[in-house]
Amino acid sequence: QKEDWPMHKLECSAMCAFGQNWNPSETVRLTARILAKQKTHPERTQSEKLLAVKEFESHLDKLDNEKRELIQNDIAALHHFYSKHLEYPDNAALVVLFAQVNCNGFTIEDEELSHLGSAIFPDVALMNHSCCPNVIVTYKGTLAEVRAVKEIEPGEEVFTSYIDLLYPTEDRNDRLRDSYFFNCDCRECITKEKDKEKLEIRKLNDPPSAETVRDMIKYARNVIEEFRRAKHYKYILCFTLTPLACELLEICELSLDKMGAVFEDSNVYMLHMMYQAMGVCLYVQDWEGALRYGQKIIRPYSKHYPSYSLNVASMWLKLGRLYMALENRMAGVKALKRAIAIMEVAHGKDHPYISEIKKELEDH
Repeated sequence: QKEDWPMHKLECSAMCAFGQNWNPSETVRLTARILAKQKTHPERTQSEKLLAVKEFESHLDKLDNEKRELIQNDIAALHHFYSKHLEYPDNAALVVLFAQVNCNGFTIEDEELSHLGSAIFPDVALMNHSCCPNVIVTYKGTLAEVRAVKEIEPGEEVFTSYIDLLYPTEDRNDRLRDSYFFNCDCRECITKEKDKEKLEIRKLNDPPSAETVRDMIKYARNVIEEFRRAKHYKYILCFTLTPLACELLEICELSLDKMGAVFEDSNVYMLHMMYQAMGVCLYVQDWEGALRYGQKIIRPYSKHYPSYSLNVASMWLKLGRLYMALENRMAGVKALKRAIAIMEVAHGKDHPYISEIKKELEDH
């Protein structure tokens, strides 16, 4: 609290005054901190050597009515929760700032990819997207670190990924258009070479028709969108009772049954629902159930994701910890070592997460 006081003093008295009704979104909190920092540090900060926040792309001209309305809701919340402690620019300037934060913000996650918070790293935001990235961004406290995961030749552009790369080309570009207003033209998107494996159909004596496959893909996308709209149910679960978790697990299992009539287990839509089901099992502490889903997920993940993927590392880590909890030390050690091998490249060998995992190995 003492270290963060220059920023936290913006929130502290309001948090006390609002009590349980203090609930600005992360985007609102982040934007309030940006405004405060711009007031106290009108010159460029350490993180703006190459690109200043004010130079961020906003894509203002591409925002539809729904996105503009969401920004106005955020502006209203900003005034509501911070009115006594913040000097505001006019509404038009706030619209631009929120649009900039939405396009350039980073999600901070822990070693198991559980959500910790949101931030902006202006210089890191300079990097363009590719579905075949040659660097990975990881976090050490409030510091963002960028590491190469492929050989990068002098003069070659540095690319990161803005999105989850599990999904087929059409889905990835839908997400990029919706959040960042562009289509990707990387090698993966042009060749679509992984799409067939990612959308693998069950091998049956009587193969499903093209129309059946199309309908099932549409169904799968709708189910995924419902989960997204539930605002990442795993955070909601923290404040609700176990019956909701059981209901969500049932939805996952019913969806898996329906899709499994057409899709192979390695199909990315099956993997998505298995991952959701695994999350619910972890929440209700059904370790065996979580392990069963994780075991089905890990091999296809390793095939579908790029090398040194944090998604693959976090899955090996979850599996290793589950094996250890269920007293299968041999499998646990093997899984944790696989996680470490990826993380030493993505996070760097001196990262605290790796020290913690190595200590787990020693303690067992």
